Amino acid sequence: MSDPEPEQNTSDGTSGPAPAERRNPALIATAVALPVALIIGIVVAAVFAGRNPAKEPVSLGPVPAPASGSAECAALMAGLPDALGDYTRAELTEPAPEATAAWQPAEGEPLVLRCGLDRPAEFDQASPLQVIDGVQWFEISGASAGIDASSYFAVDRGVYVGLTVPTGVGPTPLQDISGAVSQALPQKPLDPAPVANP
Repeated sequence: MSDPEPEQNTSDGTSGPAPAERRNPALIATAVALPVALIIGIVVAAVFAGRNPAKEPVSLGPVPAPASGSAECAALMAGLPDALGDYTRAELTEPAPEATAAWQPAEGEPLVLRCGLDRPAEFDQASPLQVIDGVQWFEISGASAGIDASSYFAVDRGVYVGLTVPTGVGPTPLQDISGAVSQALPQKPLDPAPVANP
């Protein structure tokens, strides 16, 4: 035999069975929705963080660049693209050397451009050149020094422009920079060093 339900006085003064405990439906919905929204927010944040990882500013050390303050370098810097293939323009750690720029990939080493450099000591009358979009480039490979990059120097402009490119990057960055160099800097005659006598 079951126990009888306790009686409770109602508002009209009569007695009857006690109502069953009921939870507010809005409270239940909120209790379920909050953890679900939190999980969705974490997943979305992780996806966006994976697509756009925070990039650290690129630190560039000083290199002799006597013409870095020239009008030619100012014109080139103003016309540089925001992207070079898969590389995007990077912020530089201050104080950054004058007339420098860098581009970063999602992962890996940056591309670095410097304007107003001295003529490369290795650039002489016997040096092989590559012509890309009308710009003559002289390459110095870092392989002999154990560096996994090459530096290319535009040698047919009023100022020397250097672009350091990690090994295996491909031709797109050099092609894009050649376009910017062609537009900003008029072509000038080559001025290589004489070939040293043995």
